Amino acid sequence: MKSPLLSLPGAVPAEGPDEGVAAHYGDLFREQRALADGTGFVDLSHRGVITVTGEDRLSWLHLLLTQHVSELPAGQATEALVLSAHGHIEHALYLVDDGSTVWAHVEPGTQDALIAYLESMKFFYKVDVADRTEEFAVVHLPAGSIAEVPEGVVVRETPYGRDLFLPRADLESFAEKAGPPVGILALEAFRVEQHRPRLGFETDHRTIPHELGWIGTAVHLQKGCYRGQETVARVQNLGKPPRRLVFLHLDGSEVHLPTPGTEIRLADEDPDGRKIGFITTSVRHHELGPVALALVKRNVPVDARLVAGETAAAQETVVEP
Repeated sequence: MKSPLLSLPGAVPAEGPDEGVAAHYGDLFREQRALADGTGFVDLSHRGVITVTGEDRLSWLHLLLTQHVSELPAGQATEALVLSAHGHIEHALYLVDDGSTVWAHVEPGTQDALIAYLESMKFFYKVDVADRTEEFAVVHLPAGSIAEVPEGVVVRETPYGRDLFLPRADLESFAEKAGPPVGILALEAFRVEQHRPRLGFETDHRTIPHELGWIGTAVHLQKGCYRGQETVARVQNLGKPPRRLVFLHLDGSEVHLPTPGTEIRLADEDPDGRKIGFITTSVRHHELGPVALALVKRNVPVDARLVAGETAAAQETVVEP
């Protein structure tokens, strides 16, 4: 869905998965500093919004998701995954219960497949699942923001800021009052700095939660059965994931950032040496410079010097080998 805020002065449309909202409004680093200062807002109205209502909503979701939600307190934010039967990540949900309804936002364009799966699992449970994307837009306020939240708006509050489920019809009027608009590239820079994975960016068709550090934040290890749990338990108790997420400091002298999918190899090996990983997200951070998240083979030494394409990279451990 194309956001009306793309008509704001300086708005440059985002591309790829974030198409439909602004990448930036003319000054990427100024926008990052605004977020760091707790000012401004980020238009995430391209994200999918779903709701689950009914008296069985929490107990039913508890059976399907990786997170413990059967007793989720009203107003408490959490995140959860849907896994395949083999434990591979299929969906990521960022949710909150308002006391009568579970609200969740998901990656753009993934809501249809998620809703189809949820509908197929309703059976005799008293639940209703709805796609609310056309009615509600997600807006992000950074941590420390004092922007006024309109009355009645559902809020998902996290250590990184607040996600608002704003009536889509109110998006433009909210933008007039909420401070300077900030593009999604600024939010992505902070996501990379915080080592937070994103579905479709850090994941591929064979990613399991252990590789990305989603154990604990999105996967609860002491809960009942759910699809893919056997893989989670087996890796947790008996083995190690084949890959691990790393944070990379990239050589700042390079003009271009290595794009997602850029192959990573050991700097001490031949330029045509074996591939040991790939870039998942690369950004320019207003303080850290060019940085990235990447997936590498688990046995890559934590102190190994790496090269992403032609760009030298120093790694920080996110997921222990």
